[in-house]
Amino acid sequence: MVRNNIPNFITSLNLLSGCLAVVAAFHARETLCMGLTGLEWAFVLIAAAAVFDFFDGFAARLLHAVSGIGKELDSLSDLVSFGVAPAMIVFNVLQPCWVAWAAMLIAVCGALRLARFNVDTRQSTTFTGLPIPGNAIFWIGASAWLAAHPATPAWLTLAVIVLVSWLMVSPLRMFSLKVHNLSPRENWAQLALIAGAVVLVCLLGIYGLAATIALYVALSIVKHEK
Repeated sequence: MVRNNIPNFITSLNLLSGCLAVVAAFHARETLCMGLTGLEWAFVLIAAAAVFDFFDGFAARLLHAVSGIGKELDSLSDLVSFGVAPAMIVFNVLQPCWVAWAAMLIAVCGALRLARFNVDTRQSTTFTGLPIPGNAIFWIGASAWLAAHPATPAWLTLAVIVLVSWLMVSPLRMFSLKVHNLSPRENWAQLALIAGAVVLVCLLGIYGLAATIALYVALSIVKHEK
């Protein structure tokens, strides 16, 4: 019983990190512990959730403890950590502008994305729509930009929120980062994304995370249009 619940415990840490990220988001402009602002802590906690999200699946496979309950718990945790938490970050960063309320669309489309993923058996080697962790990565970079550039036009912010939310529920085919062999010819998109991510983050800092997801979308379009 202990072995079977280790993956679920790790998934619960994902959920806990997401909940704490939501709390931190509501103190976005305040300095909290260790000299970090609430916004920065929200970023750190979402990153921690992503680490736990990786290791819960790894542990489940390693311990042969894959279960239906684990799958559902994982989806619920991902919704909080990579859907609700980014939405609350954007909501608080954009206050008091009216467009802040559009951030709720991020959480709604994230829920729809996960629900569709859970019932679609075809999404093993490719995804349909932007994976919800990619959504969270984008909004870490984009919300950092919005916080540093409060004069960004509201219409542009609204357009980006709608576009990224739509990408999660779109029919766009997107490649997985999992590779099944070492062939550069077959894995060129994954290699290009990794190289591009390194360059973009080095050049743009945290803003490069948003640019990396834009690159991921572009590479997916090119890969699946061939």
